[in-house]
Amino acid sequence: MKGGDEAMPAPAASSQPLEWKFSQVFGERTAGEEVQEVDIISAIEFDKMGDHLATGDRGGRVVLFERTDRKDHGGTRKDLEKKDHSVSRHPEFRYKTEFQSHEPEFDYLKSLEIEEKINKIRWCQTANGALFLLSTNDKTIKFWKVQEKKIKKISSMNVDASKAVGNGCIASSSSSSPHLPNGGSCDGLYNHPSNDLLGAISSLRLQLVTSQETSLLARCRRVYAHAHDYHINSISNNSDGETFISADDLRINLWNLEISNQSFNIVDVKPANMEDLTEVITAAEFHPTHCNMLAYSSSKGSIRLVDLRQSALCDSHAKLFEEPEAPGSRSFFTEIIASISDIKFGKNGRYILSRDYMTLKLWDINMDSGPVTTFQVHEYLRPKLCDLYENDSIFDKFECCLSGDGLHITTGSYSNLFRVFGSSPGSTEATTLEASKNPTRRQVQTPSRPSRSLGSSLTRVVRRAGSESPGVDANGNPFDFTTKLLHLAWHPVENSIACAAANSLYMYYA
Repeated sequence: MKGGDEAMPAPAASSQPLEWKFSQVFGERTAGEEVQEVDIISAIEFDKMGDHLATGDRGGRVVLFERTDRKDHGGTRKDLEKKDHSVSRHPEFRYKTEFQSHEPEFDYLKSLEIEEKINKIRWCQTANGALFLLSTNDKTIKFWKVQEKKIKKISSMNVDASKAVGNGCIASSSSSSPHLPNGGSCDGLYNHPSNDLLGAISSLRLQLVTSQETSLLARCRRVYAHAHDYHINSISNNSDGETFISADDLRINLWNLEISNQSFNIVDVKPANMEDLTEVITAAEFHPTHCNMLAYSSSKGSIRLVDLRQSALCDSHAKLFEEPEAPGSRSFFTEIIASISDIKFGKNGRYILSRDYMTLKLWDINMDSGPVTTFQVHEYLRPKLCDLYENDSIFDKFECCLSGDGLHITTGSYSNLFRVFGSSPGSTEATTLEASKNPTRRQVQTPSRPSRSLGSSLTRVVRRAGSESPGVDANGNPFDFTTKLLHLAWHPVENSIACAAANSLYMYYA
């Protein structure tokens, strides 16, 4: 099966490494400020055009940002040339709105608390000026519509105060007087001269209703619930604009956006006897252009490509991508660090980027013999795996993403650091940045170069003797496993990265 466009050439090498600069920060912490658990960002996603950015947090809230640099520099080309300032060439965003997506729940049948934390956010196609997105916690997926509503107010009354005489028909205090249907009395009609009555009627006019301001309204259109026995780890939109998938540890379900009470189970890895369970699903994503294809990763480090045209239940995969284990390299931690935490398709659908605990791997879906390239991210932590296991840091799930042009990839690390690599053939670009206003403050002077492999076992970078100190990371700084950069997103059309450091959202451009 040919899943990608075979004529698509591999990305060409970029001329120079990207020079990253700080752009914006939202929710920056002051010195000594304590971070509330509910404020920690747990999901980031750009929309397809990059004009909107959504974040979700552990408190179940979704915050939306909109791009402003395109709006601020409007006008004709002649008007722009007259201005004495240069037009901003990088995306700038501002706060748009926020809403409560999920609330804490309790499953009485299983006696389990379901936390409100947002696991994933995915943008859907816009329509009639409204924004649509999917958000999910561990059990429930919701489909949201965010739209501007004009607030209408009455700007003028329907009676001219200078001409009106009372109400035109004053109720009498006599109980014997007949009453009009609106509560008035006929006595008022006979007590007023005819000219006053005509004046009162002529003073009536249509009320004027004007729209003076707008407000954003977020409304939950549909709730997709009760379809997963285990925690949802992924949701992904289909390119057909009508369906999406949701994945938990053992199953992948296919939904129609318009139908919330029914889904189809398309992948089920649950064995008849749970004691025979050897691997679980860790991430799943639809192909960006082929609506019949999707990929999912496992805790054993493999990626399976599925074709929905083959059968209703995709128990057998169309292609399997995995790297052979080097002889004699197996240890207690081998399977733990091989578990894939995230996968992403490239924009053209030919390449898949995967992140495990130690590395990033770039796969060509037309070549299943092994990864095209392996990028070392946490090789300096190999001597500390025992400590990482003891404090559960070895189970941290780092996300990864590709640039829109496919020339660069990025992923997070500890101490609020993230790595940017050049993914084009021959590139040795490997930059380490910190999520702060000075991203290059802790720049690695001699970054680890990516190793290239086509299925060979010699994929790890050789460490120099003495370069690993028990108490410091690759930058010579003390280990800080409490500050971890798990979530980040690359702008779909420009070299701009949004990343989350606890409750703060940092944005950078190159």
